[in-house]
Amino acid sequence: MGLHESVHRVRSREDFTEFISHALIDLREHPENWENSTLAKFLEAWGSWVGDLPGWCANRGEVVPEQPDWHLLACMVMAARIYE
Repeated sequence: MGLHESVHRVRSREDFTEFISHALIDLREHPENWENSTLAKFLEAWGSWVGDLPGWCANRGEVVPEQPDWHLLACMVMAARIYE
């Protein structure tokens, strides 16, 4: 199962832990798919994406959650790997 497929299955802490393991494998095996492959770039992108979360939610017809769930955290990781 690829990283894009595994993000959709994240619903629990255990799922998120497994997803992070898949993300690390993906980074090691396919660094070309990661625009933000250093920790500094990744964290900068993650912070920027979280700042833009209201727009992401609006595009999906969703309300910005008060607290993220495990699935949203996984979506954040996916976004931070490529967000500019």
